[in-house]
Amino acid sequence: MALRLTLLASGRSSSVLDVRFADSRSLDATGWDEVKRAGPSLSHLAAAELRYCSPSVRCRETAHALSLSPVAQPALRDCDMGRWSGYTLREIAAREPQPVQAWLADPRSAPHGGESLVTFIQRIGGWLDTRPVNDGSWIVAVTEPGVMRAAVCYVLKAPPKAYWQIDAQPLSAVTFSGRVGDWSLCLEH
Repeated sequence: MALRLTLLASGRSSSVLDVRFADSRSLDATGWDEVKRAGPSLSHLAAAELRYCSPSVRCRETAHALSLSPVAQPALRDCDMGRWSGYTLREIAAREPQPVQAWLADPRSAPHGGESLVTFIQRIGGWLDTRPVNDGSWIVAVTEPGVMRAAVCYVLKAPPKAYWQIDAQPLSAVTFSGRVGDWSLCLEH
């Protein structure tokens, strides 16, 4: 049997209009409420043999609120946005319109001084490919939405620009099955 790995997006920490690069804020009131309401339907995740989370505050809070007792994984941190960290896309686009356009158009560019999109996707893929493989084991990780998007690109071997077409809402989940270098997206009910 193949390894099964479920990624769950953290609860929300801000409105969509206030999403910031490298946002390290706690869950907001709505986020806490959504996690509490979703708890019963997500309680099965605690049965996973291994439970991880991205190191951000909101991912740790989401995982703990769901009683997952996760191990924080530095490799699951969101994309390093360099000097753009802490700002919204709107704020950066107003200050640096040409670098933002270059970044959105070329997945190998990193005008912010952090990671390029290609490097970020490869880092997340590297984490996937180094999971302990025991036949039939199940791993759950509470991650940043960007980590989920990068993982989907990696698993599907999609071009990096596909990252921008993937929407990962708070508390959404995606499951992969397989092993090193041979992953499949698993649609479950």
